[in-house]
Amino acid sequence: MSDAPTAQAVAPSAALQAVPRAGWHVATVAATHRETPNATRIELDVPGWPGNAAGQHLDVRLTAPDGYQATRSYSIASSGSSTRVVLAVDKLPDGEVSPYLVDDVRDGDMLEVHGPLGAFFVWAPAAETGDHRPVQLIAGGSGVVPLYAMAHAHAGAEDPTPFRLLYSVRTPDDVYFDDELGTLADAAAPLQLDFVYTRRAPDGSAIVPGRITQKALEAAVFPASERPRVFVCGSTGFVERVADWLVMLGHDPRSIRTERYGGT
Repeated sequence: MSDAPTAQAVAPSAALQAVPRAGWHVATVAATHRETPNATRIELDVPGWPGNAAGQHLDVRLTAPDGYQATRSYSIASSGSSTRVVLAVDKLPDGEVSPYLVDDVRDGDMLEVHGPLGAFFVWAPAAETGDHRPVQLIAGGSGVVPLYAMAHAHAGAEDPTPFRLLYSVRTPDDVYFDDELGTLADAAAPLQLDFVYTRRAPDGSAIVPGRITQKALEAAVFPASERPRVFVCGSTGFVERVADWLVMLGHDPRSIRTERYGGT
């Protein structure tokens, strides 16, 4: 995923104030998988990892032979108590960390990670929070990573809360977790999927490629009358544009949580 997530500060519920305490860990790369032409999924074994909530992130620190260090933040695509932690990293051409993680990391490599981090951009089952409002997820590109973690946790908990994901992506080849999202759409606690393709739609699709519009957004999200909780993640421009449109459509700003990506 893109580097350096920053979350909009909103008060967490009481149930989410007990997220695991962050710390430094030495992780071993257990498996890698090319997620998209520009991104790699990395599975880490992290002894001592305390678990993490759906939507949290961690820091990865690389140290060069001359002692130079670079640290970047990445959202976690997994959640729960397991010490297996999953990342999906998007390569930034001028990045210091992401090109190495996407192209050079191999099974057995060791990485320093710090986390889990973040207590605001997180989701927990209604049984823990008491909040039964629908949940609307809105992702731009690699911003789907923490939202996928939420959708996966929702299915795993068989949570009855209505869940919907609007995913804006360049082409079908750029979809993260393509197979897994299809499985979640058929789960006992289903995920409703809506796609916007900005450059190329699937062959035979009636979808016309183009950037997301306010009209397309309105047609593909829970209406404001249903008082959904909304999580928006993507580039700064995408997030700010979508958040503004949601408010214009009548959504309560206090129910909109955002996370933006930038940096190298």
